[in-house]
Amino acid sequence: MSDTIIATRESRLALWQAEHVRDLLQQRFGRTVQLLGMTTRGDQILDRALSKVGGKGLFVKELETALEDGRAHLAVHSLKDVPMDLPDGFVLAAVLEREDPRDAWVSPRYASLAELPQGAVVGTSSLRRVVQLLAVRPDIQIEPLRGNLDTRLRKLDEGGFDAIVLAAAGLMRLGLGERIRARFEPELMIPAAGQGALGIEVREDAHELRAHLAELVHMPTMLAVEAERAVSRGLGGSCSMPLAAHAVWAGDQLQLSAALGDVNTLTRPLLQVKVNAAVTDAASARALGARAVAALHEQGAAGYLPAA
Repeated sequence: MSDTIIATRESRLALWQAEHVRDLLQQRFGRTVQLLGMTTRGDQILDRALSKVGGKGLFVKELETALEDGRAHLAVHSLKDVPMDLPDGFVLAAVLEREDPRDAWVSPRYASLAELPQGAVVGTSSLRRVVQLLAVRPDIQIEPLRGNLDTRLRKLDEGGFDAIVLAAAGLMRLGLGERIRARFEPELMIPAAGQGALGIEVREDAHELRAHLAELVHMPTMLAVEAERAVSRGLGGSCSMPLAAHAVWAGDQLQLSAALGDVNTLTRPLLQVKVNAAVTDAASARALGARAVAALHEQGAAGYLPAA
């Protein structure tokens, strides 16, 4: 391989992620690695919910264009931002070991969701978080919150919200763990598919690069997120759907939890399922995800899904 170029968004968190992979490549393979910083449509559109303007794929399209035309060799993504089906010609070459996948409660005034007074304002633009928060506290007010991590924290500090909910992984990676007042256990707030994991995307025909990146794969994380992403794929999942999926290991058994809310009636009771199986490869992980989808359909998932 010649010098390797990583396409990355320019937010502080995206740059941390790209630099993390750069350091791994330099340490493991003695590569010379450069970063190609880019601003994506997802970074530019901050006044509307992602579900209204094209979904989380807006964060990856420009990076894929850079891979396609040869300006970059790989892109590093938060896996929860990666669409369930990549465009033809692209593959996920590696999934790295997961950081804490839980959601974080961030508030200068209230130590937990339970402490909030009635009518308090919580910031999040994730429909998955909205339906799970309202399932516990239907009396609170939830307002949209977009922007990168620093922007969201600034909006909280300026008094626009009583609390906000963020991914713990991003706060930990940027050394902002002290901002976390509490972490939601998955029993209360199931994370998004792939949350806390980093994925490396390359062109399908980059065979030599793929062979190197395969050595970075963390197999327990990769199999867990395969199962989670299979749930989203099976339900047509996107950020316009309040869907959660999270898998954890118990020995050789993978335990998969999933929850689905109704995008049209956010206070409608959640559909929730748990399934488990011995998982040894990607195919058995995807089969477990398909079982969770079937179980959700048995509970009436079709009536919760947005009209095609």
